[in-house]
Amino acid sequence: MLRAFAEEVGAGPVLEVGCGPGRVAAHLAGLGLDVAGLDLSPGMVEVARREHPGLQVDVGDLTALPHPDASLAGVVAWYSLIHVPTAELPDAVAELARVLRPGGLLLLAFQVGDTDRVHDRPYGHDVPLVSHRLQPDRVTALLAASGLELEGTLVRQPQGLEPTPQAYLTARRLTA
Repeated sequence: MLRAFAEEVGAGPVLEVGCGPGRVAAHLAGLGLDVAGLDLSPGMVEVARREHPGLQVDVGDLTALPHPDASLAGVVAWYSLIHVPTAELPDAVAELARVLRPGGLLLLAFQVGDTDRVHDRPYGHDVPLVSHRLQPDRVTALLAASGLELEGTLVRQPQGLEPTPQAYLTARRLTA
């Protein structure tokens, strides 16, 4: 999915929102994209900067992106929407659409389902973490409401320790 995204986006700035330790953004950079990362957690940004020193990574919120309207060729939200509270999801998707230029591409990855999962000690830390599982049809409706046209949907069965199916959606902004 990431390689196909990189080939489709081509030139232009790309942002990975909710980049965590920078693994996906670094991979996209290795595929030749002009990519930057953004994460809400200063600790994750610190790790990303340490692990990927050539990668631009900043602290920021995906519900208030520090980019002008229609300024990005692509946005990747790789398992980051699962951390957005359900009530805030429409605004978050609209914000992702806002920064895409006409023709810009959005790639989403998320866990499929109707329930939330609470992690009491994620990654060995005493910080509660909630993962909101999503239904592809609901996300597709949010994309359409934000002016994005769905281009592709892939839902695969769980692998390894994954408890739920995984969904990957691509959508394109067609108008300004």
